[in-house]
Amino acid sequence: MPLCGGLSEAKVATDEVQNICNEMKPYVEQKAGRTFDVFTAKSYKTQVVAGTNYFIKVHVGGEYFAHLRVYKMLPHNGDKLELTAIQSPKAEQDPIEYF
Repeated sequence: MPLCGGLSEAKVATDEVQNICNEMKPYVEQKAGRTFDVFTAKSYKTQVVAGTNYFIKVHVGGEYFAHLRVYKMLPHNGDKLELTAIQSPKAEQDPIEYF
């Protein structure tokens, strides 16, 4: 079980994480000021807060990646998702770190 407030170990992206990315893609494109033909979740870490922060490494085409921080609210708040930050450009070997 992850330590409350600390980041989990990196895990291979799941269908759930890809679905989060799919929902966040328009917001990422708006913040980045460009569109992405490729938007594939590769790995992620989580942080348990009053909800969950997802730190997701996303392949955005070629040799380029972006790191997303997405906040998922608790169920009693509707499990809503909010894009809180992005880091781009990133490389495949760049570790996911808190940002």
